[in-house]
Amino acid sequence: MSALAIGLIAGVICSFMVFEVKSRLGYDDSLDAFGVHGAGGTVGALLTGVFAASVINPVFKDAAGNPLPSGGIDGHWSQLINQAAGIGIAWSISIVGTLILLKIVDLVIGLRVSPEQESEGLDLSQHGEEGYDFNT
Repeated sequence: MSALAIGLIAGVICSFMVFEVKSRLGYDDSLDAFGVHGAGGTVGALLTGVFAASVINPVFKDAAGNPLPSGGIDGHWSQLINQAAGIGIAWSISIVGTLILLKIVDLVIGLRVSPEQESEGLDLSQHGEEGYDFNT
């Protein structure tokens, strides 16, 4: 049941990021990678800390071997701090890695086509062919 709750909440957040936030901020994300994977993954990771259950994964045990609470609902709310730390590490690696790769691509081939090429269409300007030939 908790997986359904995580999926529903993360799905609503993903939809909001893709349809509202992207259009309001006007950032270029044609594949919605940030709205879906960045935002949805972050929400899912945090909610995992809320819904983690020792019945499913008894990762914490006392001296006698009895399972201790794993997630927030079990009573181990500090698991959210662990989840947030993991999210911070993942974001840091992603941001730094992306910036390095973007710089390399920009130096080698450039990141954007000219406005004229973009207006003409990338199929024609980059590949020399029509993407959709409606005249045949």
